[in-house]
Amino acid sequence: MNVADIIKQSLDGIPCRPEQTLFLLSLPADAPETYQVMAEARRLSRELTGDRAEVHGQFALNLAPCRANCLFCSFAACNKIFTKASKISPEEAVLSSRHLEELGSSAIYMMATDNFPFAETIAMAREIKAALKPETMLIANVGDRTPAEARAMKEVGFSGVYHALRLGEGRQTGIDPQVRLASLRAFQEAGLTVGTCVEPIGPEHSNEELAERIHFTAELNPAFSGAARRISIPGTELAEKYGMISELRMAQVVAITRLALPRTVLGNCTHEPTLLAAAAGANLFWAEIGANPRDIKEKTEDGRGFTVPKCREMFLDVEFGVLEGPSRFFR
Repeated sequence: MNVADIIKQSLDGIPCRPEQTLFLLSLPADAPETYQVMAEARRLSRELTGDRAEVHGQFALNLAPCRANCLFCSFAACNKIFTKASKISPEEAVLSSRHLEELGSSAIYMMATDNFPFAETIAMAREIKAALKPETMLIANVGDRTPAEARAMKEVGFSGVYHALRLGEGRQTGIDPQVRLASLRAFQEAGLTVGTCVEPIGPEHSNEELAERIHFTAELNPAFSGAARRISIPGTELAEKYGMISELRMAQVVAITRLALPRTVLGNCTHEPTLLAAAAGANLFWAEIGANPRDIKEKTEDGRGFTVPKCREMFLDVEFGVLEGPSRFFR
């Protein structure tokens, strides 16, 4: 097995097989062959999208200690970063969504913690959808949902959802992986397009685990997949025990994920945005407003959050075109 043959296979439109994905993940992140893989992933991402990356925008409905206790999340009650619950008003939600729309986000994501009341999610979505342009896509980033709740989300105007079976699910989170899988099925059966990701990657995750998860996301035939590293929350167990992978390693996994995805999957995401990842085939970045599970600031715009113009600038800096208008990934 060698990289040249895998790249030729990619040029012929054939995704990586699991054993090829594992081989590529085993290469050093700074190996010459890894840079060849990154170059092919970039070429493929540009080819599939007509050289148009996308910037999506996300705002948070609430900030609260969360019962799911995902160890990598600043919202986790056990991490004691945020101890008081707060939420924005419907008027503030409309302003946030319209602000992201006006800046040119190709899709608007509405995020809430796992314990945010579902009825309020639907009520907020109804007001937001009415305030946005008809063609603007509203995407949910919420907790697990039943089939009936998924149908209600579709009916109120959501085009899709972001949902992932996270690395360490059930071990580093308080969520049963089977519940997560049932939610993914419910969303798709309700007609909601699913975007997903291999995340949050830490130094402790083996190549075998990453390869399995990459191909799991490929089987979903999602709007996008990709890879995102775990951002260390200061003072938490995971930060002190394991730390973070490098941006170069994350870019390597982003590129490999692109080569393993079906060519029907146009999007290849990463978060947080980096130039290295964009140069390695990432064609989806997020701008964020309000609470952010990787930040210890109540408003991520005062901390780790990126703006829509900054995300666009980063794509342009690696000579990647940027889409104007509604997302093609969620069509």
